[in-house]
Amino acid sequence: MSEYKDEDDDYGDYKDDFWGRTPQSSYFEIAKSANQNVVENELELVFRRLAVAERMLEERGLDDALEREIKATVIDEDIDGRTATVFIDLVANIVTKCE
Repeated sequence: MSEYKDEDDDYGDYKDDFWGRTPQSSYFEIAKSANQNVVENELELVFRRLAVAERMLEERGLDDALEREIKATVIDEDIDGRTATVFIDLVANIVTKCE
């Protein structure tokens, strides 16, 4: 995973500061022991957001060129950082709601 620098620096350097683990590994560790209703609700919110983004793309005309561009950006520093941010937000939401 490549280094991601968020311009507003909400999470700082998440690789060094996230309890010594990656955001993904932290999520999976917490998701196993947290209240499963909370975990399921948070995942549903992420999937709904994804569904909204997909619908917006389709409404704007998801053609073959755009589909290729989407596949090409799967390996991208910005996408790596955004993915990590999604995991960090999930962990924060789950932990906050389970307290």
